[in-house]
Amino acid sequence: MKVYNTLTKRKEEFVPLKEGKVSMYVCGPTVYNLIHIGNARPMIVFDTARRYMEHKGYEVNYVSNFTDVDDKIIKKAIEEGVSAQEISERYIEECKKDMAGMNVKPATTHPQATQEIDGMISMISTLIEKGYAYAAEDGTVYFRTRQFKGYGKLSHKNLDDLRGGNRSLLVSGEDQKEDPLDFVLWKPKKEGEPSWPSPWCDGRPGWHIECSVMSKKYLGDEIDIHAGGEDLIFPHHENEIAQSEACNGTEFAKYWLHNAFLNIDNRKMSKSLGNFFTVREISEKYDLQVLRFFMLSAHYRSPLNFSADLMEAAKNGLDRILNTVSNLTFLSGKAKDAELNAQEQEKQAELASYETKFDEAMDDDFNTADAIAAIFELVKFANTEVNGESSKAWIDAVKQKIVELSDILGLIVEKEEELLDADIEKLIEERQAARKAKDFARADEIRGILLEKGIVLKDTREGVKWERA
Repeated sequence: MKVYNTLTKRKEEFVPLKEGKVSMYVCGPTVYNLIHIGNARPMIVFDTARRYMEHKGYEVNYVSNFTDVDDKIIKKAIEEGVSAQEISERYIEECKKDMAGMNVKPATTHPQATQEIDGMISMISTLIEKGYAYAAEDGTVYFRTRQFKGYGKLSHKNLDDLRGGNRSLLVSGEDQKEDPLDFVLWKPKKEGEPSWPSPWCDGRPGWHIECSVMSKKYLGDEIDIHAGGEDLIFPHHENEIAQSEACNGTEFAKYWLHNAFLNIDNRKMSKSLGNFFTVREISEKYDLQVLRFFMLSAHYRSPLNFSADLMEAAKNGLDRILNTVSNLTFLSGKAKDAELNAQEQEKQAELASYETKFDEAMDDDFNTADAIAAIFELVKFANTEVNGESSKAWIDAVKQKIVELSDILGLIVEKEEELLDADIEKLIEERQAARKAKDFARADEIRGILLEKGIVLKDTREGVKWERA
């Protein structure tokens, strides 16, 4: 398996630090509003990378943070007259709903910045002790950028080139910097802002220190993969490298993966241009599986243009797979239980070849576009080589291959049939009868069956009520 490493600007053979295990950190969203489709792209593509590595047999420790203290969160809290914590907690839950809708697996750990303050103070203290950081008179702590000799190695620019693009955190005491390129590790509190005590002043951390600390705590000093959008290469990831390597004395991440930008109607996504969509807005028009399919239809390092026409094309493409799987399910239900016939046995090698094509695509820097093309070839094969005369074993084998490969991409192509209201009522009656007969095992079994179908039962004084989850 080869991955493109931003650090070296080339594809490299992927060899994890520990055999059979992968440590992976993906920068998560700042939670002050509903996530937008730009946030969705890294969530989907790196979730897919994780799924494929798990398919290859790796045990993946996948960490993705929530930045829950930030100027935007504080601004939103002031506007609504609530605490910053209330804003962040609200939108963390909303983010998780959208992630579930896109079939993005929960991370192994979802750390939150405000819960890791002690670790940040500890790392900053170490950086000061080692001479990489200093405290100004007002308590602001800065990182000495030029002190770290490897600064700029990720973005491949020298320090003077980087100065023009530096996203400095503007705080009181900015004029106290030893060098204009020095960046903030800790900043003093302002009136009405959340703050924490520190050896330098009551305040809060800078943005960059958060991920260095959370990665170290949950994955270790050195990790296999650090990933995120290409907009994070500088200054965020560059600063992370400086902080982590200066503190820990070892390489921070072996492979750096970055997804390209998402444009809307061939223009950069922007609120001011009115071409800004949240995932929730898209969910009102499309199943979020369509959004996932759309995101994976291009290579993650290629710029992706979002438009209504392209979303319709994605919907049609996904429907093509869904319809084939549905048809195979129908044929399987009608077929006789029979072993593969001679002709079907001869076709087994061709069936297996599509999985080989799929794996070759994914082994080439997670090329999901070519992986989807392999699935489409498999769908064409299914529509040609499976019919009403096929054996059940053959029908099920072809269907299972489509489902398995789609599942690696996080695409749900086998829909469970929804229970009709009448069927639900019938099962509830059976459960009530079982309870009267003191057959509690059967009663619990029926509740479980309904729960698996998304039906939640509530025993009330007026009787049993149910609702779809």
